[in-house]
Amino acid sequence: MDGGIRLLTERAALLGNALTVDVRSGDNLAVHRALDEARPGDVLVVNGHGDTTRALVGDLIGEIMVNTGVTGAVVDGAVRDVRALSEMGLTVYARAITPAGPFKDGPGAVGRPVAVGGMVVEAGDVLVGDADGVVVVPRRRVREAVEAVGGVAEKEDALRGRILAARPDRAVVAR
Repeated sequence: MDGGIRLLTERAALLGNALTVDVRSGDNLAVHRALDEARPGDVLVVNGHGDTTRALVGDLIGEIMVNTGVTGAVVDGAVRDVRALSEMGLTVYARAITPAGPFKDGPGAVGRPVAVGGMVVEAGDVLVGDADGVVVVPRRRVREAVEAVGGVAEKEDALRGRILAARPDRAVVAR
């Protein structure tokens, strides 16, 4: 996901299945509807169309997220009440913070593919996030991604060992 979607809360670990929401700019009615369908382990993924004038997620949505087991949110738009969201233990990524609250008029859609941070996210895709940002793994490619990550980790560990031994092998970096 593009670097404009950044971690805003203290907790920097995110893993879960995408619960996708498309909203009208500045309106979070569909976010409320999505939380009615939420399952433990879901991550709220909201296409706010990059509009940062009104917060789509705040402490009240956060309380509902905690009560339903939603582990975090990725918002292509703005959020508010970041300190409270952090204190709840939620992991929240967004484009901006604003104190302005949302409209609640709709329309919106839940469970459809959305574009967030330059990535298409489908309901059920796996989101992985840390302090550096968010990665989207299409649900049909999870096994392949896990295997690929293991291979990359092995190569990096080998290179790290050479660097620490003061013998970096530049050929390893090129692969």
